[in-house]
Amino acid sequence: MRGTARDPTARAGLEADGIEPWVGDPDRIGTLTGALDGVTVVCWLLGSATGTPDALAALHGPRLRAFCERLVDTTVRGLVYEAVGNVATELLDGGVEIAREAARTWEIPLRILDADPADRREWPGAAGRRVCELLDAPADHGTCATLPKPDKADRDSPQGGQARG
Repeated sequence: MRGTARDPTARAGLEADGIEPWVGDPDRIGTLTGALDGVTVVCWLLGSATGTPDALAALHGPRLRAFCERLVDTTVRGLVYEAVGNVATELLDGGVEIAREAARTWEIPLRILDADPADRREWPGAAGRRVCELLDAPADHGTCATLPKPDKADRDSPQGGQARG
């Protein structure tokens, strides 16, 4: 698993968690491109990003769109978009629409992560299930077998969870 951080000092924390670190900034999409080598599923987990209102609008708007455009010529075969967090609901909803447009345009399989990232009990399982759905991993295979079983709403949703609104 590869994880990105804007701050190079965060590398050690990622490594300590068993994550291959990549220093990149979603405000500079080109810094993330190398992180996509050999990656199958990308998770845009920026629902609780911080910054100015303009920076957050760019992150869930034009930066997300540009990132999705770059996915086309990579090994990436799925996108998880985090649609809940501290970022303004209208920005997250706009990001959901961009992600859905990318899914339709470039046939990138998409799952919407709608679990509250503040809920440290539910969020990891919900995030893991979205990734496993994109990998089409059997429930009894490896990491996917250890995830909590989805509730009925998760099973019945064609997008593996829906954004609010």
